[in-house]
Amino acid sequence: MKRSKLRVLVAVAGALSVTAILIVTEVARAQQQQRPSSFSPVIEEPFDTVRARDKAAKPRVMAEHQRLLEDRYDLSRRVDESVRMTRGKPIPVGPTAKLKGGMTWDQLGRMTPEAIKAQDAFPYLPLPHVSHPVGGMVFPQAEIKLLPRVERFDMDFDLPDHFLPEFPPAMFLTSRKDLGDVSKGQLITVNNFYELFNGILNPKQLEGLRLLVTQFPQQQFNATDDRKTERADGMLGVACFDCHVNGHTSAAFHLVGDIRPQENRRRIETTSLRGLFIQRLFGSQRALKTVEDFTEFEQRAAYFDGDIVLATKKGVNILERASQVHFMSEFQALLDFPPAPKLNVMGRLDRSKATQSEIRGEDLFFGKANCSVCHTPPFYTDNLMHDLAVERFYKPRMEGGMMITAQGAIKTFPLRGIKESPPYLHDGRLLTLEDTVEFFNLVLELKLTAQEKKDLVAFMRVL
Repeated sequence: MKRSKLRVLVAVAGALSVTAILIVTEVARAQQQQRPSSFSPVIEEPFDTVRARDKAAKPRVMAEHQRLLEDRYDLSRRVDESVRMTRGKPIPVGPTAKLKGGMTWDQLGRMTPEAIKAQDAFPYLPLPHVSHPVGGMVFPQAEIKLLPRVERFDMDFDLPDHFLPEFPPAMFLTSRKDLGDVSKGQLITVNNFYELFNGILNPKQLEGLRLLVTQFPQQQFNATDDRKTERADGMLGVACFDCHVNGHTSAAFHLVGDIRPQENRRRIETTSLRGLFIQRLFGSQRALKTVEDFTEFEQRAAYFDGDIVLATKKGVNILERASQVHFMSEFQALLDFPPAPKLNVMGRLDRSKATQSEIRGEDLFFGKANCSVCHTPPFYTDNLMHDLAVERFYKPRMEGGMMITAQGAIKTFPLRGIKESPPYLHDGRLLTLEDTVEFFNLVLELKLTAQEKKDLVAFMRVL
């Protein structure tokens, strides 16, 4: 019996070895023939060679992407000092998108999708990665200052700080609303989580938080020669809360791992984990059904661009579902939205506390603007996926190394606390709430007036 089992194990091991050889051979053959492959290329160059080449190319890469951004947007700092995020950062004001040929927003809003497409006038095209052919996680400079280990040597973050969430953001817990911001203004890391949360969380939740702030190897941040970070010591890796900072977001981005070839992959903005307890879909476009699935997916797949071969090479961390994944999920389910003092217990506006503009905005939200069809109170989501068919407005083309084409369905994001998580949409192409209103005015063909747009923004600011 033992010999029989041994023969089976040897046969399985042999089959796996053959599979691995076939995969590597397929990748090499695809590279030689210059055709797409599902697998990432095998890197055989020394690290110093790759780093030197990437550093030399970085000024050109950044300049090209900056030209793309400046062609699309007005990136100057315009903020509303009277409307601030929880810890005091003023929110950015738009719209920032540049219109072509002297056109006005009113004129554009009266055009049909066909006319906008014919004139190539749509101002909100999908946003490419800084270096789309390379991809990978990119973190904003404010975060790199506190966590130098997440800096890349081949590219920098692209959007100015005034379009990003405050850093570090506040954290609120459903279990201890009385405490307010439990982060106490600090960036929660493996070095301070115990001090901040001992006595607030139960042991399972505390262990879940520890795992969320623990670094694990990731595609660009690891010890292998094809990494994109200088470090290969004990400081390597990325933690869940490096992207979902304090359970919210820093606006870090990467490319979705479930699309091939490379040019068809989409930029994906880190979503906030606030209010995870009311969500039934997870991931901007992946429609994962539980927070446990989302947590495990990130570790097994998203961290490595969906490439199981490189995950093994770089050091994939397989979490135990019944304990570790469960503990992480239990903590994430405690993350709450920031307070909204102008809303009642049903999530509707308390009109005794509201301005006339906010009241008009709520009427529009539940009326002419059709926002509430998808964004239903009290948390302003329907927990469904919707395909906006934005490709009606533009012709497919290559831009910034990305194939700009149909984007498919995206989940309905909760709008509670929405003023604290710019930029917007799954890829961050909408830099402000004003841009968001202009986008949906076009996509839903609403024909809103200038005053109606202002009122809608006023209402969303209080959610």
